[in-house]
Amino acid sequence: MDFKNKVVLITGASSGIGRQTAIEFAKLGSNIILVARRKDRLEQLDNELKQFNVTTLVCTCDVSKKDQVEIMSKIVLEKFNSIDILVNNAGFAIYGSIFDLSIEEIESQMETNYFGMIYCTKNFLPLMLKKRSGHIVNVASVAASFGLPGIASYCASKFAMLGFSEGLKHELSGTGVGITVVSPIMVKTDFFNHISFEKMPKYSSTSLNSKTVAKAIVKAANSSRLEIITPSIVRVAVWLKHTFPYLINPILGKSFKNQLNSTKVD
Repeated sequence: MDFKNKVVLITGASSGIGRQTAIEFAKLGSNIILVARRKDRLEQLDNELKQFNVTTLVCTCDVSKKDQVEIMSKIVLEKFNSIDILVNNAGFAIYGSIFDLSIEEIESQMETNYFGMIYCTKNFLPLMLKKRSGHIVNVASVAASFGLPGIASYCASKFAMLGFSEGLKHELSGTGVGITVVSPIMVKTDFFNHISFEKMPKYSSTSLNSKTVAKAIVKAANSSRLEIITPSIVRVAVWLKHTFPYLINPILGKSFKNQLNSTKVD
């Protein structure tokens, strides 16, 4: 796909992966719709994108609120009539055991990470189907394949995203519309700024930068694959987990539970 003049909508565009994805698509000549809650950051990015001479639109929207997504979609479609690529990137995690997290904290992650993706997909997919072209890129995580202590509710939201995407991919067969999930390992972004991560190490030597993931998202927008795991070597770990769960799950579970327990020690 030639991305020049294509209309790309990116949620969670105010920082991190979403922000860098907007820059990467703009470099290729795409018109960009920036969606997030923080208007000041969106406007700052909007100004930065002017150097690429592309059309942009800033939409302040909390994707966890379906009424806000509906309003946002109407604004977008009034300006562009339809979109070519939808990048469902908005997401966050709250670290802590299920015992310690409130129901509201668990719900909030599912509302943004999973239902936010559902709301955007439902609002923009019909027109993609009508014109028989388009691509949805859902930004998940390797946590979509591993249920881990401390981020169980986050993992659940990403498991749900991957399962939904796989089912939808089958439904979209022969329609001209594609869907691909991008699942990165730990990325150096604002993701770990939440106070719940205060007592744990933020990054490791294997952590990715936003540009690496953004480039994977651009690749995904032109891919027939269901899932792109980045870096690709991590696919081996996913394969091992699914093939030998009785060996891998205890090792990962113990490691992450030790980390969880250590954060509770004053």
